[in-house]
Amino acid sequence: MPKFAKSVSAMALAIMAVAGAAQAEYPEKPVEFVVPWPPGDLEDVLTRMIADDFSEAYGVPTAVVNKPGGGGGPFPGAIEVANAPADGYTIGSFIIAIPVVGPQIGIPELNPDPFVPLGNFLTYPFVVATSGDAPYSTMEELAAHAKDNDVVLGHFGAPLVPTQVTMGLAKEMGFSYASDAAFDALDCNTLASGDVDVINTTLQLILPCLDDVSVLASIGSERISLTPDTPTVAELAPGLDVALWNGLFVHADTPQDVQDKIIAVAEKTMMSERAQTLAAETGALVYWQSAADVVSQIEKDIDTMSRIEGMLAE
Repeated sequence: MPKFAKSVSAMALAIMAVAGAAQAEYPEKPVEFVVPWPPGDLEDVLTRMIADDFSEAYGVPTAVVNKPGGGGGPFPGAIEVANAPADGYTIGSFIIAIPVVGPQIGIPELNPDPFVPLGNFLTYPFVVATSGDAPYSTMEELAAHAKDNDVVLGHFGAPLVPTQVTMGLAKEMGFSYASDAAFDALDCNTLASGDVDVINTTLQLILPCLDDVSVLASIGSERISLTPDTPTVAELAPGLDVALWNGLFVHADTPQDVQDKIIAVAEKTMMSERAQTLAAETGALVYWQSAADVVSQIEKDIDTMSRIEGMLAE
């Protein structure tokens, strides 16, 4: 073979090798799932199930990284996902607030919304609760008590959906909280410490002391199976009907074939026996909602939250 032809062949092989490396099949390195809350709640447990199944399916290490916001809610964790490369190696496990509230509160990295949904997998059993020895055990009794007494509300962040719904419900029932405070975790210890009088939190976080608390209402349109006698916010105030969901999100520029690989694992995980057993044990709804349906859900929730914001501003 002529010397020039050999050089061309060698160059072609080198170019092919570089191109092959550049187009290596996803995933080829560790994948990180970012949960913008402390560990232990349902979104964390289910995300860890997905991560384990992802590692088994594709043979790469995975990690679930908890990024609580220290009173800033889930937004610092969301910013980290927004700033990561759009390659599917950083996946956000996000609550409703990230796409619904995030673009509205002046955070440049989240406006315009940088994410696309892969699918929703969880509707929280989210509740408004108080200590079992409080002088009220229903929302009506709380409303009467708050007219002559200061009541302090603990929440995960003032602009977040459950907080806005909880404050909207108070307004609908003719009272307001004297003050409020944000926490990274709202559990049995929060009520026992006396730091606040009422909390809005996921049922999972107060399950260990459920016999010692009064659940005043649940947020959403369906009663929670573990607290069937507790009315929903939607029953008490139909205009405040918002479901609190969690889903997987990636940067909008992430290739579709990469998105599809993540979706394939997550959907299978949510239909697994262990995920459905967790749902039965906690009162959560565990499922898989497609990306297209999540987009429609987000549009509906933005409209509802806009109406609640207007109501609270009156």
